[in-house]
Amino acid sequence: MQPLIISACLLGVNCKYNASNNKLDDITIQKLQQKYNLIPICPEIMGGMPTPRNPVEIKNGKIIDQKNNDYTQNFQKGAQESLKIAQLFHAQKALLKESSPSCGSHTIYDGSFTHKKIPGMGITAEKLSHNKIQTYSEENVKILL
Repeated sequence: MQPLIISACLLGVNCKYNASNNKLDDITIQKLQQKYNLIPICPEIMGGMPTPRNPVEIKNGKIIDQKNNDYTQNFQKGAQESLKIAQLFHAQKALLKESSPSCGSHTIYDGSFTHKKIPGMGITAEKLSHNKIQTYSEENVKILL
């Protein structure tokens, strides 16, 4: 089976900023497991962020919280570690959490902390994409099934 990098929160791991998850439905997970060797990652944890943690968004190329604390280095480290794992397993695809500042593959929040989404990619999604790893989100997971 080919490897598939997957955001751990999509598998039910409570690694989101608020210590919850974004678990996909069980049927979707079963279908993915039948087709792929699932490799869970959480770039934010791998970058040294705690759970729970303050929500962050991308603003002017930096990862900040509402108090303007800069976590860009943590997110860059998490992206680099995620790429290392993808390369270790020779993964060519990744299923990532949409709109996340790490994993968003098509949209991210705009940095205003008003829940407004804009076109863009999270740090990890961008790093994987630039290294020829196709990124997908839970919004287009059916493509992978």
